[in-house]
Parts: sequence; structure tokens; C-alpha cells
Amino acid sequence: MSEHLNKYSRKITQDPSLPAAQAMFHAIGLTDEDLKKPQVGIVSSGWDGNPCNMHLNIFSAQVKAKVWELGMVGLNFYTIGVSDGISMGTEGMRYSLVSREVIADSIETNAGAEWYDSLIALVGCDKNMPGAAIGLGRLNRPSLIIYGGTIAPGYYKGEKLDVVSAFEALGKKIAGSISEQDYKQVIENACPGEGACGGMYTANTMASALEALGMSLPYTASNPANSNAKKAEMAQAAAAIKVLMQKDIKPRDIMTKKAFENAIRLVIVLGGSTNAVMHLIAMAKAVDVDISLDDFIRLGEITPMLADFRPSGKYVMEDIEKEGGIPAVLKYMFEKGMIHGECLTVTGKTMAENLAEIPGLAENQEIIHPVENPIKKTSHIRILFGNLASEGAVAKITGKEGEFFEGPAKVFENEPDAIEAMMAKNVNKGDVVIIRYVGPKGGPGMPEMLKPTSALMGAGLGKDVALITDGRFSGGSHGFVVGHVTPEAQVGGNIALVKDGDIVRIDAVKNTIDILVSEEVLSERRTKWIAPPLKAKKGILYKFAKNVSSASQGCVTDQD
Repeated sequence: MSEHLNKYSRKITQDPSLPAAQAMFHAIGLTDEDLKKPQVGIVSSGWDGNPCNMHLNIFSAQVKAKVWELGMVGLNFYTIGVSDGISMGTEGMRYSLVSREVIADSIETNAGAEWYDSLIALVGCDKNMPGAAIGLGRLNRPSLIIYGGTIAPGYYKGEKLDVVSAFEALGKKIAGSISEQDYKQVIENACPGEGACGGMYTANTMASALEALGMSLPYTASNPANSNAKKAEMAQAAAAIKVLMQKDIKPRDIMTKKAFENAIRLVIVLGGSTNAVMHLIAMAKAVDVDISLDDFIRLGEITPMLADFRPSGKYVMEDIEKEGGIPAVLKYMFEKGMIHGECLTVTGKTMAENLAEIPGLAENQEIIHPVENPIKKTSHIRILFGNLASEGAVAKITGKEGEFFEGPAKVFENEPDAIEAMMAKNVNKGDVVIIRYVGPKGGPGMPEMLKPTSALMGAGLGKDVALITDGRFSGGSHGFVVGHVTPEAQVGGNIALVKDGDIVRIDAVKNTIDILVSEEVLSERRTKWIAPPLKAKKGILYKFAKNVSSASQGCVTDQD
């Protein structure tokens, strides 16, 4: 047990040569006795403009009160958030991935300057979770993460809805299969209140991954945002952070190679978002753990996809909470030999010790299939290589879309042109839509392509049209989609050389992605290719474009 819980803050609260610092603490109401207590930084990504984050500042105030009750000094500070759902399909989406780096940088900056002894991060929308984990990992002080929770499903005419229902309604409207009245009602009823998007999209995927990683308390991923169990987590977090300080357990003690393997395997079992690939690689880099595409390939061959979650399935995150929650899924995986039980967690106990205390999955539940009858015997996340992606691409193939696609390329230099073609019904069965110059540098910011995939699904073309991009896909995307193509078009990857009509072949069994064009033809095209100027000339997007690594390296901005 640590003798001094104020291991870091004592630098500024107890040093007699720093009277100005102590004077400023007195100004915010701290007494001499308070200055002897440990300081807990409580960072919230709460803001009013997004259901995923709108309640987080309320939670952070509750955590602060509980921290004080336990004899510690709780100090709130704040970081940003970006709503992917609101910015999707617009130029604003270029800021989404950038926000992950801003979140990490801001947490590191504030806590590093202010000498907090420990940190609790409250997070909601997609980039909040990896951003917080990266920042906490860099600092490496006792820390934990609280997820704001999933949204409740909406309903209309007996159909369960979420935000992706609204996106797909556009495709149905384009196809003429939905009335204007029903279209408006889907939009009005899709998101009934606070919480992150309800399916196994990126927010719920990353919250689940953090729980498997050991950086959040059991059940935080699956407790709904509006539940009493979620509210109870605030007191649990305050108690847990004190234990972490007493035992001096830090993120790098928790975020080990085996812990990342636990997270990757849970993401696969749940049918989670392809965004988990770049986020987990980036999080691992923050704590100097070697995680690469090879780990997703290796673990993907021995891990089945078991969960029937949206977008390709029928259940939402709130449903699993009623069947035992994410801890019950982890317990099932542990019993089947898929989890390293010796990994340390923020409870101060190992994963195996945590799981021993919780019940398993409810009897007769239908969300998690048994390993003997999986939805897919291997991972739905396929890492593809070929002359179209020599450094890798990431596909989300559940098997429902098929595992092989070949067809003529229909090339677009940006997302709006692709959407316009879809609305004009100029994308046909058998086409391979390619949206390029939307990668980390080319976007810049590697925006998600949920709007075009949803338009295709809504138009009934999800199995008949493939979509390839050097951008990303939302966790809500489904259909025959391949993203994260590297090298990206902006740096001269072969995706920049594809022409309309080139035959593209995607094989999710052999894990290949190729344009059926000779190397001689590609070489000739390459001599004529000229890199376009960066779309951003200054500001955060320019800094991101100049510094970001490739998608296969996690899109980090603090690379060597």
C-alpha cells in the first residue's frame, strides 16, 4: 500500500518554495487540511449538443461529490467531443478522428500541468473512449474510465430504431420504399434521449473493449445511460480510484499485451466496429505495447463472431444488459479459454477474480450464440492485402453479405459526389464504388462513410454493391464495405490510380483486395499521377494532415 496518496500533488501543495500555487488553491476554497489530501482530476467530455455526451457533466459532479466524501479533493475539468452522428456526411466529419487526438492531448496537458494524483474520465461518443485511454496511458497515473452508457432504442410502428435507422431511411426514400410521413417519424423517434448510439457501433464497441482491457469497472459498457445502475457507478468509481492509488496501480500495469488481446477478442465476439482496429493500435502505442494488424489477423482466425447485434443483427446494447451485460459475455469467453484471466483491472483485482463474482449469461438468451453455433466461425474484421492495399485494408464481413465480390469500379474523388450519384440512381448492382482522397491526410481526418453505406442499404443494394475507401466506416455501417485502405490516395497509394471500369476483386476468405490491372499499366499511370495539394492550409486539420501516421499505424500524431 502506498503511504502517500498525494504522490504527485504534494509537489505543489506541500513544497514551501511554491507559495503562489498554494495561494491559488486557497482561492478555490481549499483549506490547509485539504492541501494534504490526494487530488483526483475528474475529466468530462460532456457538452449539450449531443445525446451521447449531454448527461456527462451531471455525472462528473456526482463523482466529484463522492470523491470528497471519501476524504479526497475532487477537481473537475473538461475536454471536447465531436458528434459523429451530427457531422456525418458533411465537411464537419473531418474533425471527428482529429478529436481523439485533441482529447488525449488536453487530458495529458491539464493533468500533467496540475499534478493530479489520479484521474477519472467520463466519456460518451466514439472518439472519447480511445482519446481518454491514450491520454491516461501517456500520463500513467492511477486512472479509470466511466462510459456514459448506451441510449435506449426508439420505436415506430413496432420497429426498434436507432440513429442508423435514420440514415437508412434516406436510402429508402431515394428508392421510393418509404412515405414522407414515415420518413419523418423515423427521424423523430430514432433517438429518444441521452446515451450513445444503441447498436454495436463504435461507442459501444470501444466501451466494451475498455472493459475487457481492464480500464473501466465491470458493467460500465452495458449499463444504459438512463439506468439506476449507471448512476451507481459514480460512487463505485470514487471508491475504486482510492484503491488504485493505495495499490499504486497505473494504466501501464493494466494495459498489457494480454489485456489488449482480451479487448480484441471481445470486439470480434461482439461483431464490433472496424474503428476498433485503429483505436486499439493507437491506444497500445500510448503505453508502448506492440499491437498491429497482425494481431487482428492472428486472433481473428481463432475467435468466432457470436453476437447478433445491430447493424448486421437485430439487438441493441440495452438488450445485453438484461441478459447479464458485458461481464457475462467475458465470463463465457473466459470459460471457453478466450480470455487471459490474470490481467489486472481497475477494481484492483484480476479479470478472473472479477468474473468469479458475477453471474453468467441468462438462460435461453439469444443475443450471444454458443461457440458451437457461431454467427461466423472466424472474425468479421478481415484484414485484406493486395495491389489495392499493400499495407492493409480493413473489411467488416459478417458473412451475411457474402465473402467474395468482383465488379467494375465506379470512382469518386469525394463523398458528396458518391452520394449524388446514388441519389440519381447512377450506382448499379455489381458496381464497386470507390471513394478516395478521404484518408487521414487526404480528408484530412479520415471521415466515416456511414451516409453512403446507409444509402446503399436503404436502397436494397447492400449485398449487390461493394464500397471501398481510404476513409473509415462508422460502426453503424454494414454491407460489403472495405475501408482504411493504405497507402491512401493522398500519398500515392494504388487506390489513386484506379479508373472507372477497372475490375476490382475482394476475397474475404483469402483476405485479398486487388484491381485486375497489370503492374505495367499501374506503373504507367503512376508516372502521370500528381499529388493534389492538402485540402487544409492551416489550423487543426492542417496540423493533423502533416503529422498523422497511416491507418495501419493507428492514425497517431505523436509518431517518431
